[in-house]
Amino acid sequence: MAQHKKNETSPAVKAYLIIYNSTQLAGWSYIFVQFVAHFLLHGHGLDTLWREVGSATFFFQMLATLEVLHAATGIVPSNVPVTFLQVFGRCMVVAGAINGTPTGQRSPGLPLALFCWSLTEIVRYGYYVAHLLLARVPRVLVWLRYTIFIPMYPCGFIGELLCGYWAQSYIGETDMWSLKLPNSANFTFSFYYFIWIMAIGYLPVFPKMYLYMFSQRRKILGREAAVSQEKSN
Repeated sequence: MAQHKKNETSPAVKAYLIIYNSTQLAGWSYIFVQFVAHFLLHGHGLDTLWREVGSATFFFQMLATLEVLHAATGIVPSNVPVTFLQVFGRCMVVAGAINGTPTGQRSPGLPLALFCWSLTEIVRYGYYVAHLLLARVPRVLVWLRYTIFIPMYPCGFIGELLCGYWAQSYIGETDMWSLKLPNSANFTFSFYYFIWIMAIGYLPVFPKMYLYMFSQRRKILGREAAVSQEKSN
């Protein structure tokens, strides 16, 4: 999402961005460690996974809503609509489909989504912290930042869709987060249909986002290769 320009930020903004990204890096690292320990060290199953990592995942994902404000206020040069769609979509999956329903928490897509989310965010926030603190980001971290999305983005998307699919039965049966007529606001809203509209509506957006990320990869890694070649000459 955001890419920070060190030479265009005030010391106060830079300090804030370091704190924010370091906090997110620590949070998602904790989630990843807990995720691995849950299955490999403790031998626990899917039924208790969200109980183990849910609170931390919910907190750090909701904290990411600040990134929309970062983009909107211009302290990072991110595209506001793209950032909003990415953050809002993930928040709806975490808060609505998973945290809000017992069926979403038992979805086979949950471990897939958590694995992809946490690993991707560790690399992403690690890259941002390095970009803010170091004169030059290590090449391996640049490569990871613009490569890890290739498997993780589609796999995470599949995990999100599965979580939404497993959650929709509970949402439909309980009318969760829905508003029916008659009411004082004279307004009706179905969260069940909203979830389906979001899922179907994002399907044509996914290829465009994926291809955009590839274009960014070619641009950034191409620039890195050019700089390396200049240094070697």
